[in-house]
This record gives sequence, structure tokens and C-alpha cells, in this order.
Amino acid sequence: MRSKSLPLAAILAVTFSVAGHAQDKKADFTQQDLDAKIAYCKTCHGLSGQGYRGPFPMPRLAGQQPEYLQNQLQAFIERRRTNPIMNNVAHVLSSSMLSALAMHFKDLNPKPLGGAPKELIPAGKQIFEDGIPAADVPPCASCHGADAKGVETFPRLAGQLNDYILRKLQNWSNERGQDPAKPDTSAIMEPIAHNLNEAQIKAVAAYLSYLE
Repeated sequence: MRSKSLPLAAILAVTFSVAGHAQDKKADFTQQDLDAKIAYCKTCHGLSGQGYRGPFPMPRLAGQQPEYLQNQLQAFIERRRTNPIMNNVAHVLSSSMLSALAMHFKDLNPKPLGGAPKELIPAGKQIFEDGIPAADVPPCASCHGADAKGVETFPRLAGQLNDYILRKLQNWSNERGQDPAKPDTSAIMEPIAHNLNEAQIKAVAAYLSYLE
């Protein structure tokens, strides 16, 4: 499959515009409203935002970059990212609520759930740090940070459920970037996801799942 490439400057311009717009909104909810939304999020994502491992793994939100969370919730609202549950959940959230939820989960720091095959960690670490030059895959650390804790709109990967990462990377084009006219930083990942084979994805997912 041929990937759709977009200039990084254009992607970042749109991303920061969306994030900045959300941050400019004044709060239009009470503390009770916020607490109710947080409790609702935790029914799927865990009491500490640590994620949930099941038939459909729910991602870790704890420690996530708030800019990234805001951007992705907005992507669900605008149907740029597809997920039947999150599309319905996100569309009722105001811009100020998006920001408040993102800031709440940023401050949580539970231990990773782990659970991935530990023998895959060395290979995953090498991909994360060095990339795969022969497959035109850059080091993951170049965008997600040396500690995998993310940088602004680039998400934290440290401690993320390995089975969640596996599913997302294998199904990237069917879930992300559904409106090419409204790109965000996730567009950078499309060609990378296509260039990784299943064994490589499993390895890097295993490595990331144990990082704190």
C-alpha cells in the first residue's frame, strides 16, 4: 500500500491550532461534572488510568501528554479517528472539558501492567533507539523522547499495553487520518506502521510496555 505523506510543517500547524483553540476556551462545567467524566473514563481505562487488558485492550492514559490527548479526543469528535465507543463518548465533550481531562490523566503515574514476552525486549529496545534503516523506519525515540514519555503532541508510549500498541499499528490506516484535509501528527506514523512487520511491532511493543 502506498502511504500518504504530508509535510511536517503543515501537520504541526494544524495540530497546534487545534490544541491552542481548546486551551483558549473558558471552563463551562463544574467540578462535579469533571469528576463524573473522570469516573466514566476510569470504568474502561482503569482506576489509575493504567489501561485494561482484555478482549479489547483499553489504552493507558496515565502520564500521557495533554496536548496529545486533546488532539485525539478532538479527532474522535471530528471522525478523523474511528472507534465506535470513543466517537460517541468524545462528541459530548466541550473544548474546556477536553483540556481538563487531559491534565488530570497527565498527573497519574501507576506502574505499567507489563505482561509482554520479556525475551522480545532487547530487539524492541534496538528498534526504539536506532530504528530500522533498511525499512526506512526512524528511531521511535526521535519523536517520542529518549524515555518514551512523549513530547507535546507526540504521545507517551512508556508503559502502554503491548497488545494495544500491536493492534493500533497493525490497523493504523483504518483508524487514523480518516480526513486527509485535517491532518495531525498521527499522519507521520502511517508509513512507519506500514514498514514494520508483525515481529518488529511485537518487539517494540514489548519493550515499551515495561517502561515506567
